[in-house]
Amino acid sequence: MKQLRDIPYIENGVPAQCLDLYLPDAKSFPVFVFFHGGGLTAGDKADELFCGELAKAGIAIISANYRMYPEAAFPDYLEEAAAAVAWTQSHIRAYGTPTGLFVGGSSAGGYITQMLCFDVHYLGKHGVDMQQISGFVMDAGQPTTHFSVLQERGLDSRRVLIDDAAPLYFIDHEQSYPPMLILVADHDMTNRYEQTLLLVRTLEHFNCTAGGVELKCITGSNHCEYHNWQEPDGTNYFGSLVKAFITRIEASRSGTI
Repeated sequence: MKQLRDIPYIENGVPAQCLDLYLPDAKSFPVFVFFHGGGLTAGDKADELFCGELAKAGIAIISANYRMYPEAAFPDYLEEAAAAVAWTQSHIRAYGTPTGLFVGGSSAGGYITQMLCFDVHYLGKHGVDMQQISGFVMDAGQPTTHFSVLQERGLDSRRVLIDDAAPLYFIDHEQSYPPMLILVADHDMTNRYEQTLLLVRTLEHFNCTAGGVELKCITGSNHCEYHNWQEPDGTNYFGSLVKAFITRIEASRSGTI
């Protein structure tokens, strides 16, 4: 496994617009672009424990930073996340042969991932077609307007709004989405579990599940606490969930992106 740090994904950008690349030793591999959590105000691409572990297991990981509030505001972090995905699609072949492109994130990164999936214009304006995405991992994301976006507007962060800053707003009749792994804890932050169920039921209501929607509720956990759990064999619990999802999707298809 090889690690490359602080690669700019926006030309002449700022330090926050960089990514870390964890490369497997293999010549071909699936690629997972990951966005960290932190409420759109904190967090860093180096915080996660699973990246190096998955790279050693044959999955390339791109962990990307993005500007956060107050340096940035909605929708800046969405634009930058889309740019990181586009950079990956354009540059990953310099490091090996990609067999699939997966996008995911946790908490605030899960919200970003949901927005990239359901509001297709963000990836589209950067030249990424939804059909080029092999799957999404939406971990503990907020499908209504994010509480930090509400705070940016001077609103009570507990309010439940569904507008053009809410992933739910863009789910429409019989849209075709790539496969999704949706994660939430049974003791997640207030209303996150219920809103996640609403997201899944809305996808079902609009017949948008043809690509496959897998909901997993992690029992006995608080919000994203399971990122620090270990499997009996010592591997990272969250990483194992991501690996199983990517492996399953890769087994069902073949080719390169």
